[in-house]
Amino acid sequence: MSKTSQQNNTTGTNGISVIHTQAHTSGLQQVPQLVPASPGGGGKAVPPSKQSKKSSYMDRNSDEYRQRRERNNMAVKKSRLKSKQKAQDTLQRVNQLKEENERLEAKIKLLTKELSVLKDLFLEHAHNLADNVQPIGTESTTTNPDNTGQ
Repeated sequence: MSKTSQQNNTTGTNGISVIHTQAHTSGLQQVPQLVPASPGGGGKAVPPSKQSKKSSYMDRNSDEYRQRRERNNMAVKKSRLKSKQKAQDTLQRVNQLKEENERLEAKIKLLTKELSVLKDLFLEHAHNLADNVQPIGTESTTTNPDNTGQ
């Protein structure tokens, strides 16, 4: 198989060189590569849609410019109000959660005290029961008058 290749360099208006390579090997095509025109590589590749907007200067006194500025100003105001509202909502939620946290901590303290009191009562009751129960070997035998031992 023999390889034959050709290179064509073209420089676009945005300072980007495009290298077109044609290779005759088994029917494969190579994709064009973007290479900076200057050796330092400065400058960005700009999409065609952005280039047309940059090149057409809009008169600041035109109606279209005023409409765009007005729409942009309204969008900025709306965005800032939305951001402010979100911050206020977040602050309100933080305060609610703090209050709930304080309430729950107070409830924990109350329940801990109640648990301690109940434990003390239980231990006291268990101790009293243990004192009232006699050991099995020391039980007194009572004679039953109905039972004559027959």
